[in-house]
Amino acid sequence: MKYDKYHECIKKDKKVFLSLYLSKIYVMLSISTKYAIKAVLYLAVNSTVDKKILAKDISAPTGIPKAYLSKILQELSRHNIISSVKGPNGGFYLTAENQQTSLIKIVDLIDGEHRLKSCVLTIHDCDADHPCPLHNMVGTTKSRFISKLETTSIHDLVNDIKTGKSHLPL
Repeated sequence: MKYDKYHECIKKDKKVFLSLYLSKIYVMLSISTKYAIKAVLYLAVNSTVDKKILAKDISAPTGIPKAYLSKILQELSRHNIISSVKGPNGGFYLTAENQQTSLIKIVDLIDGEHRLKSCVLTIHDCDADHPCPLHNMVGTTKSRFISKLETTSIHDLVNDIKTGKSHLPL
């Protein structure tokens, strides 16, 4: 009887561990990437070519520190993920073309291409032929997540926000 309860706890602990691992550790994007996506979505919903927004005006509603946000926006602009204009009537905005950018492009730019594809235990030679102990537990979930990032555009997320499928409290 004690033995069965012990194994039930172990099984339950493994499920809890995996759930926490997937939701809190693995799937978590870096704070910088979260900030970048949040700022891009804010711009996509609130800016136009005629209504450019300054970094300081994005900082408060998004909760992103202004200096940090400015660096992120400059990097996004340099790689044509967002558009910008310098000068007295300048600021940041998104064009229809910018909105077609996939989320993976933002993640790769900010976090690097290897972050999502690297071993969850940071074992250098972990791959399908030489898997780490967690490789098979997260492999499918990881692949699905990457696939979603590759196939989801900024425009897709904006449509979800505008149609009420998702919520962006800004």
